[in-house]
Parts: sequence; C-alpha cells; structure tokens
Amino acid sequence: MEKIKTRIRELREEKGLTQEQLGEEIGFRSNTISQYETGVLEPNLQTIKKLCDFFDVSADYLLGFKEF
Repeated sequence: MEKIKTRIRELREEKGLTQEQLGEEIGFRSNTISQYETGVLEPNLQTIKKLCDFFDVSADYLLGFKEF
C-alpha cells in the first residue's frame, strides 16, 4: 500500500486540486485526503473505487501494480 499514497498525491496534483478540493469531489474532508497521502490512513475498497472513478484510472494503477 506504499504506492497508493504517492499515486493519490500525483493524480491530485496533475488535476491541479488541493486536498480540500479533492475531498469535496469524492465526499471526504481534506484531513482524510492528507492522511491517505501520508500513509497514516489506508483507503478502504469503496474509497479506492471512488478515487479510481474520479481519476479515471484502474485499481491496479492506483495500488501500484501497474503503470499506465
């Protein structure tokens, strides 16, 4: 799960979003997004799906099993 925190941050920054903006888009507070990006908290399956749908990437990519 080490790769997911990096991928979330990279994808968010590529879209030019703040943590707060991403949180609003997927229904979370900015501190939750921060915790995902620092590895304090790991997203559950439902959250991974929300992130994949929002960023239009596969779960394999988000989790670090595949490159684009």
